[in-house]
Amino acid sequence: MNNIQINFSIKDLENLTGIKAHTIRIWEKRYNLLSPNRTDTNIRNYSLASFQKLLNISYLNNNGIKISKIANLTEDEIPVKVREIASRAKIENHAINAFKMAMINFDQVLFYNTYNTLIEKKSFSDIFYNVFLPLLNEIGLLWQTNTITPAHEHFLSVHIKQKILINIERLQSLEPKPISKTFVLFLPDNEIHDIGLLFINYKLRSKGYHTIFLGESVPMESLKDLLEFFDDVTFISYFTVYPETQDIPIYINKFNELLLKKDNTRLLLLGTKLSNFDITLLPKKVSIFNSIENLVKDL
Repeated sequence: MNNIQINFSIKDLENLTGIKAHTIRIWEKRYNLLSPNRTDTNIRNYSLASFQKLLNISYLNNNGIKISKIANLTEDEIPVKVREIASRAKIENHAINAFKMAMINFDQVLFYNTYNTLIEKKSFSDIFYNVFLPLLNEIGLLWQTNTITPAHEHFLSVHIKQKILINIERLQSLEPKPISKTFVLFLPDNEIHDIGLLFINYKLRSKGYHTIFLGESVPMESLKDLLEFFDDVTFISYFTVYPETQDIPIYINKFNELLLKKDNTRLLLLGTKLSNFDITLLPKKVSIFNSIENLVKDL
């Protein structure tokens, strides 16, 4: 474990582990499972080791082991029991906990060791859908509640991006299908959250499609140039933070007028910003998807 001293409030532990603060207090008092430090004003705070222990306790408890039995295990026996169950049970939850620890500690070795263990048993797509996506959803909530800092979020995002890029790189030498539509992947102005878009690019490349990945914060007008080079173009974008909710209908209608005049053009959209959008307002050539998996299946 890195020598990074971090203290957590009981609310932080609740956010990070999903265990209610009331339950944590009961486990402390009844089973002596955690030993918090206390401030001069008698407020609990917990060490990194306590956080790690609580993740392990939660994992064992979620896999059917009673708290009373966990309490009888020694400090050394708890992680051993976790590894034993993870080796024969569903490993996704254990991996998510390990990635959380890697993030909190800024521990690159733990991140890569956890990933390498997963990739021995699962495809990259399985890892993304069943580990990375749930993890990123959790991290977003942790950031919103000030449990983690932007540095933690960036650490995790960068390492996940690296894995997607490595897998895309392996496909770059493959020739696209002889008669193939072109997919243009971009993010609108001021939007920088590109992990989902990168993974869609990976899935399209793996299917043999021709893709052009433009990445973050692309001005709409600059996309017109693509229509001069390709006849059958499907644009794909992801709205996570921008455009602002009230500006989304304006953006979509402008996009439709500017870039979807040709017969073989479409715009496919995803992202949390669109979760409450009225699809009856969509132009004919624009579609909204509620998940990456559903979009990929439709292509």
